[in-house]
Amino acid sequence: MRSASLLVALLLALPAMAQGLPEPLTDMPGDAARGRAIITDRMRGLCLLCHAGPFPEERFQGNLAPSLAGAGARWDAAELRLRLMDSRRLNPASIMPSYYRTEGLNRVAPALQGRTILAAQDIEDVVAFLVTLREESP
Repeated sequence: MRSASLLVALLLALPAMAQGLPEPLTDMPGDAARGRAIITDRMRGLCLLCHAGPFPEERFQGNLAPSLAGAGARWDAAELRLRLMDSRRLNPASIMPSYYRTEGLNRVAPALQGRTILAAQDIEDVVAFLVTLREESP
């Protein structure tokens, strides 16, 4: 696995208008099934708190953020990776958590300081799933 500090340095070095992070965070490819599980897990990813998507088994889905349906048609893997890692690099007003950032955050519990919300492989798994979502919801 690549060094998290190296990846954070790479992310911070990106220009403010960078469109994505093309290099995967791990040497192991993402697993779409694990990515879907992270997205629908209300204790881990919390994605459905704000997003809706093609998850008919999930009763309550958010409407604060864009639907995840069609995410793979709207963004490529590099763009999705950056959005997951630190969406504020693309939109400083974003309410989406920075899932793979540890520096420059506010109001972080002492026990969680220096830890990312998701691990590098988790990010790659979610990206692998999101790129499969090619069709918008009806």
